[in-house]
Amino acid sequence: MKTISIAALVAASIAAPVMAQDRDGWPESFTVGTASQGGTYFAYGSGWANLVADELGIPGGGEVTGGPMQNMALVHTGEVQFGMTTMGPAAESLQGTNPIAPGLQMTNTCAMFPMYQTPFAVTTLTSSGIASISDIPAGAKIGFGPAGSTSDTYFPRMMEELGVEFERRNGGWNDLGTQLQDGLLDVIAFAAGVPTPAVSQLEVQTEVNFITFTEEEQATILEAFPVAPFTIAADTYETMTEDAQSVSMWNFAIANCDLPASFVYEVVDVIMSDNERMQGIHRAARSTLPENWDKNGTLQWHPGAAQWFTENAGAEIAADMVFGG
Repeated sequence: MKTISIAALVAASIAAPVMAQDRDGWPESFTVGTASQGGTYFAYGSGWANLVADELGIPGGGEVTGGPMQNMALVHTGEVQFGMTTMGPAAESLQGTNPIAPGLQMTNTCAMFPMYQTPFAVTTLTSSGIASISDIPAGAKIGFGPAGSTSDTYFPRMMEELGVEFERRNGGWNDLGTQLQDGLLDVIAFAAGVPTPAVSQLEVQTEVNFITFTEEEQATILEAFPVAPFTIAADTYETMTEDAQSVSMWNFAIANCDLPASFVYEVVDVIMSDNERMQGIHRAARSTLPENWDKNGTLQWHPGAAQWFTENAGAEIAADMVFGG
């Protein structure tokens, strides 16, 4: 027993400096910028933040924000270490057209890992009589989510492209769901991973219609915006009876580019090494897979993330797409 004890002490004394060296420069804690409560970003982001904190033994968690546009700004400035964004707001932020800080090119925000596609979906109360986009009456009050979010940035433009006349409303998803129930809104236009918590809550409390795009409406949006075709499966929600045709944008987790490569590598490893565990956080994570690394053609990769995907997913990332490369 004495021999084993001494050996263990020796092993520990050797391992300790290695661990300390591996974690050199790591932050003492971290924050993940998410979005409003009731949306997928908040549930997904808070979940993976807690998972990383538990696995790496570093205090961390999710923070309520205004969504992708604000997350790009917060991560760029280092106010939060990590965040989540969609590719549209990411591109606008790099170009300096982010409304949070017009003229600032947010080039210190790096891609970390693929999350999931965000479909654009329309929900109404069954009692409203609105069962299609063409049924939305002129002047309808439509909730587009938090100001500056992906939904608020693109969905009003999409509705205008489809010829819908509306009054624009903003707010957190839970708040907008309550307003819809109270008759203060006619429609909610969601851009969020599915199932969206606020919609799941709505269908438990009342009868809702899940509006699908017609082929013509979908084609119009695909031609005008940086989106891809998407089908919201009928089993996404308890009361949904048929698939809904939609469009979507890819979401990526982002990191401040100045974070140590070893830290970001380990964070990516926690997230990408066990997809079943991630799906336990949110069903949208079924797309959080290593092979989806190629869905990023906008942001430079964080060196630690690029190393992980190169070593573990066979990624071939061009040198100029890696920060500092």
